[in-house]
Amino acid sequence: MAAALAGMGVLHFAAPRPFDGLIPRALPGPARAWTYGSGVAELAVAGLLAVPATRRVGGRAAQVLFLAVWPGNFHQAYRARNASLRTRAITLARLPLQVPLIAAAGRIAAGR
Repeated sequence: MAAALAGMGVLHFAAPRPFDGLIPRALPGPARAWTYGSGVAELAVAGLLAVPATRRVGGRAAQVLFLAVWPGNFHQAYRARNASLRTRAITLARLPLQVPLIAAAGRIAAGR
């Protein structure tokens, strides 16, 4: 999980444009600031997960992070409602995939 979050965090800086599209317009400020902020959060959580002494805290932080980005996934799925069947399927499939990530982070937080 640490490696995946670190990779995604780096992508927020290396290729931010796709992430900008996940940011709901209702949030204040530019989407790019939210993209970079979430990239920093992912890198920080990855760091917590990578260190044994902070792994349990990292698990709880990962749960919070996964819950915090879920509205962006809903927003993306909503915006794709008139897109191709493939795009709609991908955006809709991402929604339930957050559940196992949240559960796995919970197991890490519990020390399992």
